[in-house]
Amino acid sequence: METTYIKTPLGIAKITGDEEGISVISISDETDSSPTIPVVLQESASQLNDYFEGKRTHFTFKLNPSGTEFQQKVWKGLLEIPFGKTMSYLELSKKLGDVKAIRAVASANGKNPLWIVVPCHRVIGTDGSLTGYAGGLWRKKWLLEHENPATQQSLF
Repeated sequence: METTYIKTPLGIAKITGDEEGISVISISDETDSSPTIPVVLQESASQLNDYFEGKRTHFTFKLNPSGTEFQQKVWKGLLEIPFGKTMSYLELSKKLGDVKAIRAVASANGKNPLWIVVPCHRVIGTDGSLTGYAGGLWRKKWLLEHENPATQQSLF
């Protein structure tokens, strides 16, 4: 397993993975990035940088997160939320086939090990509110605004 740290506008992203795929991407307030990036992590680091530069709306590198069968199902459901769109926990639960599983869906969402790539930040409260986010609500707000910037209306 290889690990690297890259600088993002939201802090330092830690990327962990191997030939089987990327297993963890997390964010922290640490300040040091890695001087070199292992070959096996270069594509994921490059794609994350493209995302932050506004050049990428989806990721194509191989993912290999560890989780239960249910968590994997939820994370796969998260991958289907389009860039620039949001979905409520209730909508996601319905989409996954069990409206009563809303709490379990929220729990699996909170355990997502692939920050940004598996877009748990796109899940909001039924009333449209920004609800819990492991990276902090200010990061969730930033990500949603980055993916769906308000368009300036013409004055003329």
